[in-house]
Amino acid sequence: MNQLLLDYLPLVVFIGVALVLSLALLVAPFIVAYSAPDPIKLSAYECGFNPFDDARMKFDVRFYLVAILFIIFDLEVAFLFPWAVAFGKIGLYGFWSMMIFLAVLTIGFAYEWKKGALEWD
Repeated sequence: MNQLLLDYLPLVVFIGVALVLSLALLVAPFIVAYSAPDPIKLSAYECGFNPFDDARMKFDVRFYLVAILFIIFDLEVAFLFPWAVAFGKIGLYGFWSMMIFLAVLTIGFAYEWKKGALEWD
């Protein structure tokens, strides 16, 4: 039984060190941080909205369209990496499947571009 406990000792030490380190990193900002709000810190953020307005104000639809475009192309990259790694093993079927996938994404991108979703007037 003692040998079994000794086998788990490194795991217990690792968890203990992780807990102490995480607690130290959580408490340190409250001890070290300098808190002095000034007009610059309280001004509008980069998006242009006042940070202390109503949280239910309406956003422009273009914000959502750009977010959807980001998600689409982020997923495209996530699918391209495993495809590129296994490119030698998947053959022509895998190649043409990815080409159809990329064509659908390109058509969607061209459609959004044509509709003016990327124009910020």
